[in-house]
Amino acid sequence: MGNKALPWTAADIPELSGRTAVVTGASAGLGLETARMLAERGARVVMACRNAEKAAGAVEFVRQTAPTAELPVLELDLTSLESVRAAAARLPQLVERVDLLINNAGTMNQRRLVTVDGFENTFATNHLGPFAFTGLVLDLVLAAPGARIVTVASAMAETRKSPLDLDDLAFEQRRYRTMTAYAQSKLANLMFTQELQRKLNGTDVELCAVAAHPGIAVTEFTRNLPASARWLAHPSVQWLFNPIQQTATMGALPTLRAAVDPGVRGGEFFGPAGKFKGFPVPLELTGQASDPVVSDALWAASEKLTGVVFRIGEEMTSESA
Repeated sequence: MGNKALPWTAADIPELSGRTAVVTGASAGLGLETARMLAERGARVVMACRNAEKAAGAVEFVRQTAPTAELPVLELDLTSLESVRAAAARLPQLVERVDLLINNAGTMNQRRLVTVDGFENTFATNHLGPFAFTGLVLDLVLAAPGARIVTVASAMAETRKSPLDLDDLAFEQRRYRTMTAYAQSKLANLMFTQELQRKLNGTDVELCAVAAHPGIAVTEFTRNLPASARWLAHPSVQWLFNPIQQTATMGALPTLRAAVDPGVRGGEFFGPAGKFKGFPVPLELTGQASDPVVSDALWAASEKLTGVVFRIGEEMTSESA
């Protein structure tokens, strides 16, 4: 019998001293666990958070196991392009380069909400905000040899099979459904990663874009479940879901592998070995997530909506239109 590959665990995270990571949504859940494990390996971790008070608590939590870590806080509200631009302008005052940009923050709204910029909130938080922020801090990422951009998607992007409706990204023409809106925003995450990597291919830029999904991880994100499904998060029934759910620490491992495993290639997608839980392994993309035509159309729409245009070529930069 052949030797089975050992699972990729937290013990496989290499020493990261001298490297800088930016983790969005670092104040709780998967983002906090990701930040903690990176800091424990010596990385300077920029805690990009919407709420300053929660960010301060998150810093104290990380310091419990990484007492000497550098943990600057960056105020970032992905629902506001003004906030995204302000955060991008502030970041060079905190760090000289970004080795790991981890687009982790996300939301799931129970009803249709509209942002200050007129976007549907779930799509703005999960895709348009990260798209704009990535573009606006691209020069800092390019300043780090071998940098990676990791975007956290969801298993729902593949399992729910909700096609992206480019003609109605804001759910103005369709009935708003929580799970459909969330699945489409996470599908957009996968398409963003694939299209960014396609644009990188053929250049001499030493940068790769990777995606990951956490499976079903037990975090406070369950507060965003629709009212009809909120009973699923009640402690009295949690034991029923033990076969398909895992801890936030385990849920963060696919993101961490995508970020630091030296064998990762651009465009790869990592998730649990089981359908919703397990140690991280490379996964195959199917359907629209691997469709270059739709991904290119989404990219063009995202540039138009955010005003952030990526210039990818010999001199790879981005600019705000």
